[in-house]
Amino acid sequence: MGHVHNHSHEEGGGMNKDEKTLRVLLVHWVKHNDNHVEDFKQWSEKARKMGKGEAADYIDKAIEYMQKTNEMLMESKKYI
Repeated sequence: MGHVHNHSHEEGGGMNKDEKTLRVLLVHWVKHNDNHVEDFKQWSEKARKMGKGEAADYIDKAIEYMQKTNEMLMESKKYI
């Protein structure tokens, strides 16, 4: 004798299209941001070599914010 249930056995559970898309986008955004972070690090170093320490400091701060942004994006993924 079978049983009745209202959930899907497909990957992603009962997620709708937008939920699935958002999960994919969150991962994409984090990877995209990571690429920017690598560029920022290179340019921060170049700025320091040019004697532009204050500019480098702000770039370094942007790196910290971008890393924090990624943490928040991945945290949000847990709730989808």
